[in-house]
Formats: sequence, C-alpha cells, structure tokens
Amino acid sequence: MNTPIDETMLVRRAMQARSKAYAPYSRYAVGAAVLTMAGDIFDGCNIENATYSATVCAERVAIFKAISEGQRHLAAIAVVTENGGSPCGICRQVMREFAPDMVVLIADAEGSYRRSTVAQLLPDSFAPEDLLSH
Repeated sequence: MNTPIDETMLVRRAMQARSKAYAPYSRYAVGAAVLTMAGDIFDGCNIENATYSATVCAERVAIFKAISEGQRHLAAIAVVTENGGSPCGICRQVMREFAPDMVVLIADAEGSYRRSTVAQLLPDSFAPEDLLSH
C-alpha cells in the first residue's frame, strides 16, 4: 500500500460522521470514514428508515460516496459505534467488492480501536472474479 494511513485521524473523522447519524429507531449511531489510495477521505453515517429494509449503513454510505466520485482504490476505512461493533455482513461484502485488502479500523465512541482487514472479516469471500469462471 502506497498511501500512509493516519489511523487516529481516520477514526476521528468517523467519530465526527457518527454525530450526523439518523438512527431514531435503533438509537445505534454509526460513523465511517474511508481513505482512498489518492489520499482523499469520504465519510458517512447510518441513515435509518421506518421500513428498516431501506436503512443504509455508514460504511456503505462512505464507500458509495467515494465510488460515486470516481475513487475506485480504497486504502482503509474506520467505523465507529458506541461499543466498537463490527461491520455487518452486507458492508463486509461491499468492502470486498472494492478493496479486498483494505485496512478496517473498528472503534468505540471513546476512539479506542482495533485493526483488521477485509480478508480477516470476510474469509473465503465471493468475489467479482467468481462470476468470470462460468
């Protein structure tokens, strides 16, 4: 990886994003900040919906913002919840789609975090390459 990762700063950005969460149903606010290989940062928060199925996770908001701005190479993502909860399965699959080797920082509301990777969070994953082998 060529992009240096300031892990503490990335966690802080995710903490700031968490403050914008719309979570009136679960009251489980989540913030995320993704660092691209170009050095840009895109953040996101979870946005709930009364139908629940229309809810979008913070990780996907941040990643989709980066992708929609033309950034296809992701270096790291920080995810902040009250208790340091891990990304859900759908978010792990989205991370895998765009950055199978990405660093994942999972933090609590105080900023304490643990370091992982997409490959560690989603071993033996389904990948775009799997669609080409038919």
